[in-house]
Amino acid sequence: MTTISHLTLGTNDVPRAARFYDAVLGLLGFTRLDKPADFPLAYAKDGGPTIFVYLPLDENPATVGNGSHIAFIADSREIVHQFHDTALAQGGSCEGPPGPRPHYGENYYAAYVRDPDGNKLQAVCYAEG
Repeated sequence: MTTISHLTLGTNDVPRAARFYDAVLGLLGFTRLDKPADFPLAYAKDGGPTIFVYLPLDENPATVGNGSHIAFIADSREIVHQFHDTALAQGGSCEGPPGPRPHYGENYYAAYVRDPDGNKLQAVCYAEG
């Protein structure tokens, strides 16, 4: 059981964010939860924390945190590559291509992207090559 309830990411364009996260989180096994139209986008996987994506409640533009990101576990190195490719195809940008990161661990294989709003995301696989 996880001790984290949910994570929240801001967006300035909900339809664009929905296209991006449907594709990127979908390939990692997340599903978008069926919620009313005025409810934030919500994604869940296997009882883990829910990922919410929505317009800031204070009505100011969404901004990103410098030095912060969310890392998602990928089941294989191929999924890390698909995560990276899918994110770029959906309007994201590269923050570090797929590859080994031996300074983080012997089998640490990851890719880093930014979503269209600038939020930093990572897919990481710990399995041996």
